Amino acid sequence: MAAVLVLASCGSLNLQNLNAERLMQGGAYAIQALTLSDAEVQEYVHQYITQLDAQSVVLPESNAYTKRLRKLTQGLDGVNEVPLNFKVYQQNEVNAFACADGSVRVYTGIMDVMTDNELLGVIGHEIGHVALSHTRKQMQSAILTNAAKEGLAATSDKVATLTDSQLGAIGEAILDARFSRKQESEADDYGYNFLVEAGKNPWAMVMSFEKMQDLSGGNQSGLVSNLFSSHPDTATRIERISQRCITDGYDRPSK
Repeated sequence: MAAVLVLASCGSLNLQNLNAERLMQGGAYAIQALTLSDAEVQEYVHQYITQLDAQSVVLPESNAYTKRLRKLTQGLDGVNEVPLNFKVYQQNEVNAFACADGSVRVYTGIMDVMTDNELLGVIGHEIGHVALSHTRKQMQSAILTNAAKEGLAATSDKVATLTDSQLGAIGEAILDARFSRKQESEADDYGYNFLVEAGKNPWAMVMSFEKMQDLSGGNQSGLVSNLFSSHPDTATRIERISQRCITDGYDRPSK
């Protein structure tokens, strides 16, 4: 699930106040793929997330949803030297996502339908996409595609501030996140291990997949994001993780 990965519409962001002087026209200054460092990609993504946070209803620390998320993610400070930061968006959509800069955003909609362990499995899957560099590669591709079209300023050693168009390209890439079957399987395994290391029954990951699948086909399908519905071979993934649980000797909870 791309997963637990950013699915708000870029069109809803008010980015017109961003400084237009950040762009140097001309393909001669387009940044090429091999020159974008991990830190630069993370900074570009962080610029988008900062804008998305500003346009979303972020629940405060005193809110029950935020307290629940803080309790679930206690001790999750970073992955592969990327600091993690967690926020709750007040939105009915069944969704969660993690980004290359370590931002993890969880919607109230998914918190309403998932148990703690199921939610933790989704978060683990999403963090897996970060830990395994899937999100970085995805964002790098989006940034470079747009930079090649416009020519991103490269006259400073500092990371350039993105234009509205470039931020939009990042948002679109996050909104339309598509990971390969191999990447999804890798993130599934990461989420499985994530639950086991936390002392949780990994069946929770299977049950979260099943719950999302049921919601996608029911009368709440409009609230279920492409976090789940776009993923390939859902039944196969459920069966694979179920078999791993059985092989490892875990009993499936009754609910």
